[in-house]
Amino acid sequence: MIDVTLETFETEVVAASMTTPVLVDFWAPWCGPCKTLGPVLEKLEVAYAGRFKLAKIDSDQEQQLASMFGIRSIPTCVLMMNGQPVDGFTGAQPEGQLRAFLDKHLPSAEELQAEEQEEQAQEALAGGDTEGALEKLQHAVATDPANDEARFDYVKLLLQLGREDDAKVAFAPVIAKAEGSRRLGALKAWMDALDFAAINAYGEGAGAQFDAKIAANKRDFEARFGRARWLMAQQRWTDAMDELLEILMRDKSWNDEAARKTYVAILEIIEPPKVKVAEGQIPPEDPVLATYRRRLSSVVLS
Repeated sequence: MIDVTLETFETEVVAASMTTPVLVDFWAPWCGPCKTLGPVLEKLEVAYAGRFKLAKIDSDQEQQLASMFGIRSIPTCVLMMNGQPVDGFTGAQPEGQLRAFLDKHLPSAEELQAEEQEEQAQEALAGGDTEGALEKLQHAVATDPANDEARFDYVKLLLQLGREDDAKVAFAPVIAKAEGSRRLGALKAWMDALDFAAINAYGEGAGAQFDAKIAANKRDFEARFGRARWLMAQQRWTDAMDELLEILMRDKSWNDEAARKTYVAILEIIEPPKVKVAEGQIPPEDPVLATYRRRLSSVVLS
């Protein structure tokens, strides 16, 4: 719990709510219901263990803030998330109703734990600890099965390590969502490419077969698309996108835009984790990703 003034409001409430929800309690020393509500809120802040932050504003002393929020009676509580008020209530509430209000908006303890494990996994990957990262991501998915971001990273890492069967098992609970999700759809496109290469027994020497077909007919899009999927199965991402661009330059709409959709899937797969930067700064863009995004835009818009 922290007492907030006009001078500290921007930092302690607006900026803080970008990462952790902030419950702002407008109160006054003479207010009887405020004296009832305050201790319950402080108790819940401890019980929720970091899931939200409690900020108290003396509406008598900070009339400008009270006016800014249109406070007409106290106690009034406003929940701030991502710098914006999202909900609130007026008057002293029993603990059960307060918990229901908080649970409606706050991430669960499981969600927070999964997010923390995912962050630790990315740190492990950056440090070269692949097995440690895999373990963290596995725990994140087990802790919060609905966390598609953690599942994406987990399945992606399994595929990068060649553990295709494990990847398919981990992907199975969300396969029905793949069509409506760009990131999950990208994983499915990768696994489909692996199946394509395996079913057709396209080993390392298959490139010569595709090259011969393409040399005989530059518009053999089936061969070009097959070559791109074969390259995907080998994780030769830029080579695969180069081949897909050859299709797009000749026929953008071929096979229900299969080349463009697969190209976009590869961009999702190769996008690195976001780098943390200071507030107000723009994270640097991966140069390979930036180049191939520009190339796609150039071809599609031409």
